[in-house]
Amino acid sequence: MAERELWTIRRLLAWTTDFFKTRGVESPRLNAEILLAAVLGKDRMYLYVHFDEPLEPEALAQFRAHVKERGAHMPLAYVLGTREFMGMEFRVTRDTLIPRPDTEILVQAALDFLRGRKEASGAELHIADLGTGTGAVALSVLHHADILDMYADAVDISPGAAQVARENAARLGMAERCAVYEGDLLAPLAGRTYDIILSNPPYIPAADIAGLMPDVRGYEPHLALDGGADGLDFYRRIMAEAPAMLKEGGAVAVEVGIGRAADVAALAAAHPRIVRTETRRDLAGIERVVIAYRS
Repeated sequence: MAERELWTIRRLLAWTTDFFKTRGVESPRLNAEILLAAVLGKDRMYLYVHFDEPLEPEALAQFRAHVKERGAHMPLAYVLGTREFMGMEFRVTRDTLIPRPDTEILVQAALDFLRGRKEASGAELHIADLGTGTGAVALSVLHHADILDMYADAVDISPGAAQVARENAARLGMAERCAVYEGDLLAPLAGRTYDIILSNPPYIPAADIAGLMPDVRGYEPHLALDGGADGLDFYRRIMAEAPAMLKEGGAVAVEVGIGRAADVAALAAAHPRIVRTETRRDLAGIERVVIAYRS
């Protein structure tokens, strides 16, 4: 992009689309539109209505920086610093995993359980979210359940991720109902009990990380990806420790990798306090969430 040339929206989109194609970026035109719309603070439709509008130098410089990062396969969420999840905007950094649509299945399972529990007992509800990252799971449950006397404890071993979760809780007006702790899984929550314990833990087998897409392998925190030799290390710990921290009739619900639901359900069923398990499928029919119920 020569500095003295007139760069209109139309020309920028065409140039950036071609550039992204040469770099192997998926959906190059869409990526170009999203970045340019974000820089301009407009929606994508604005771009088509104002094709011949030139960019101001400051906006052009910012756009060029974003294009360089995305061309190096930095995920869009990290380039822009935000990601939408369940109708809310979450701040993301390279300390946090990027929230994905598959995780909505975990949130919906929690909502179904908690609404039924509230209707049955009317009691104050408490949830825990292990490996919270951006806080997307805990905060989405609090927001969409619309139960005012429900509180969340969110935990992450990464100080950077825990800080992002705190910032998201504050931005979304839920800081008073969501406490964020730094620590290893359930360790910071010792002595407490919960209606439901949630987690989307690391579940990629260690040997498979090198084969992930460059956007994931090169940028997302391996701490949030690496599930050990078989991808089940964190499930073993959660299913061994969490049932003892459930209230009577409580549940543990976890997101699982493709083809691992039966293994995780078996780990849960081995605990003497777990009386039954069930699975939830995503829109593609893949078993995505395992729920284990306490007596």
